[in-house]
Amino acid sequence: MDYKDEGGGSVNLFSELISAVRRGNPKALFASFIYFDHSFSIWLLLGALGPFIAEHFGLSGAQKGFMVAIPVIAAAIFRINFGHMFQFVGGKYIAVMGILLSLVPNTYMLLRGFSVSYEDLLWMGVFLGVAGASFAIALPMAGSNYPREVQGLVLGLAAAGNIGAVLDGVLFPPIAKAIGWEKTFVLSGVLLLVALIFVVLWAEDRTEKSEGNRAYPFIAFFLTLGFMALISLAFYKGWFGVAGNVGKLLIPLLGAGFAILLMPLSFKKVFLERDTWVLMLAYSITFGGFVGMSSYIAMLLRDVYGVSKIEAGALMSLLAFTGAMIRPLGGHIADRVSGATALIYFLGGIALVNGLFAFFTPPFLLGLVMFLALYIFYGLGNGAIFQLVPHRWPYQTGLMTGLIGAAGGIGGFYLPTVNGIVFEATGSYSLAFAFFGGVAVFCLLIVKFLHAQWMEWAHVRYDYEKEQLVGIDPKSGRVVMEIAG
Repeated sequence: MDYKDEGGGSVNLFSELISAVRRGNPKALFASFIYFDHSFSIWLLLGALGPFIAEHFGLSGAQKGFMVAIPVIAAAIFRINFGHMFQFVGGKYIAVMGILLSLVPNTYMLLRGFSVSYEDLLWMGVFLGVAGASFAIALPMAGSNYPREVQGLVLGLAAAGNIGAVLDGVLFPPIAKAIGWEKTFVLSGVLLLVALIFVVLWAEDRTEKSEGNRAYPFIAFFLTLGFMALISLAFYKGWFGVAGNVGKLLIPLLGAGFAILLMPLSFKKVFLERDTWVLMLAYSITFGGFVGMSSYIAMLLRDVYGVSKIEAGALMSLLAFTGAMIRPLGGHIADRVSGATALIYFLGGIALVNGLFAFFTPPFLLGLVMFLALYIFYGLGNGAIFQLVPHRWPYQTGLMTGLIGAAGGIGGFYLPTVNGIVFEATGSYSLAFAFFGGVAVFCLLIVKFLHAQWMEWAHVRYDYEKEQLVGIDPKSGRVVMEIAG
């Protein structure tokens, strides 16, 4: 694939990708990719096995949505903790801890003789969320091994670990049909063991760490882990006097509030910055849409089009593969035109496709094409947003990756939860699509309003004659001049 560079010459995209990968540590990049990829598969395991579990327990629409949303919201909250830990501790050690904790549900299922209850799946989903939090470690750890001018492409490659959702849809439904979903659940732990080997052997974190109490971030994480397991069961069972849909919708707010409360005061100051909130909102739409839809799409396709469980899993894989593989391209486009510019168009695409689904239910083949388009815009948007993070917060990349990643997980929680509630109430998903399309339009307007200001720091290029970044102050890492053109 060729394209024209700024001087009008022809450049081969594949050659440029290889050149970028060689500018750092390819083994560390691959270890980060495998860690995120296999963890992502485990994170969305309940979504892939959802049709089998729903049939086994006779779940309602709301129960299905809540079950697959718990790992998503747990991962969102734990990304805050992981971002906090990453500021003080090497990412390799955090990754090993995360993998071992993610194996707890598999071990529990095995010890119980492959027999668990729906309530067990809720707290187990919290531990699956630890796997989803790998995003907050894999990306900054990979990026720390590469120069700033290729961050969009490198972070996109590491984050293409989203392709782990493809393994969910391709592998697990056929295996579940053959040996049962319970045994398939246990067998999935092999992926985590493979990731553990690569992390131990090849992972490397070159991020400069902060001075301070290194034990406190771990204490805060384990307190949050227990809190999330408690409230996930409590609101389902009505222990606090609040049950049903109201209780479920409170979980993200309480979980995020608890994790933020335990953060040091110096870290909380980022919430006073406007750009923090805007990028969190944008990522809740792009990544939230990708992961939330991936966790629910198999059940949605069965509800709307009546496809089989195996077909639903295969289609889930096709869509997730598309969104994951397109993400590096989103980062690459953002490297060239800035994430601030690219994000406007990607949000517009998300709003358009959601709006079309809100107004009519297309025939199956057209609907599949529309879902592919939606996933493409999700993936491109994900890549564009994280091209911006190391430019905007050069010395807080780990923390901001965790916080913005958390916002993505919160969006991913609300999408299946709202879909389940809306479908149970109306028998259709139209209102849910209309709501999420409206949120995308709202965010697009904000980014458009801020575009000129963001371009002062978001558009960075490399001057090959001077061998330096243009527009970046070498001491602060921040842009000191506006880049023309």
